[in-house]
Amino acid sequence: MLKEISISIQGFLLGLGVVSYFFFECTHLYLPAAEWERENALIYCILFYICVNIFLFVLFRGDDWQVAVRACFIGNFFGIGIIISALPPWSYKLFGFYLIILSFFHFSEYLLTAITNPSNLSLDSFLLNHSVSYWVAACCSWIEFFLERWLLTSYKEYWYVSVIGIIICILGEITRKLAMITANTNFNHIVQVNREESHELVTWGIYRLFRHPSYVGWFWWSVGTQIVLLNPICFIGYAITSWYFFYVRVYFEEMMLIRFFGQKYVDYKRKVGTGLPFISGYYYKPVESPN
Repeated sequence: MLKEISISIQGFLLGLGVVSYFFFECTHLYLPAAEWERENALIYCILFYICVNIFLFVLFRGDDWQVAVRACFIGNFFGIGIIISALPPWSYKLFGFYLIILSFFHFSEYLLTAITNPSNLSLDSFLLNHSVSYWVAACCSWIEFFLERWLLTSYKEYWYVSVIGIIICILGEITRKLAMITANTNFNHIVQVNREESHELVTWGIYRLFRHPSYVGWFWWSVGTQIVLLNPICFIGYAITSWYFFYVRVYFEEMMLIRFFGQKYVDYKRKVGTGLPFISGYYYKPVESPN
């Protein structure tokens, strides 16, 4: 999988090259914001992305192109996030930080899967097609941010609250990635219903703290993104929907884990909590044998 790792990094870095905008407009970065600056930045980003994609189309073919173009797309938005976070005013900087956090999450999911569990690597590992509801929620958060930025501009200036969100996102990312590294080939983005021969129960490392550290990380990461954006409505919406999603997922996954590992998982379940608030997982009641 060294090829996939190399191609994804190349694509990401090519997309990230959009920050070259700074070399053309560096003399204006710290002057008072002007509309023409933002318009120039937008036009430059669009033209850059088109040119890079033409280059990728010439350079790669087939599955390699599919990987490269997705990585480039993510890298481009990571770079746009850097540009936005560097330009005034503060109310826009928050969205730049959010784009950086969002882009890094999706790219690192693919890259770490390629490194730790290459047999399960696919284009889906970018999680760009996670679900319709995932992107509907994301769009709702963008709409709320720009509506509130338009109607309540001063409200989006509380940057110190946004910093708390950034810290939560970073801790969530670290927790999830440690889970992926620790589980290694046992980690999968999809709940498994059939046990593979190599599948073993992971109870060491960060799994000593939480039964489902990857879900713990993702839950707090998703909630943290809305603190970054200072979105009170979506903060509540994300907390509720994420909680329910993991409530259902943990329940189903633990049914499978008990089927795979039996008493071994039941004993582990008694010792270690899920790590998710008010989620205890599947309640296992052993069937008593008839007399």
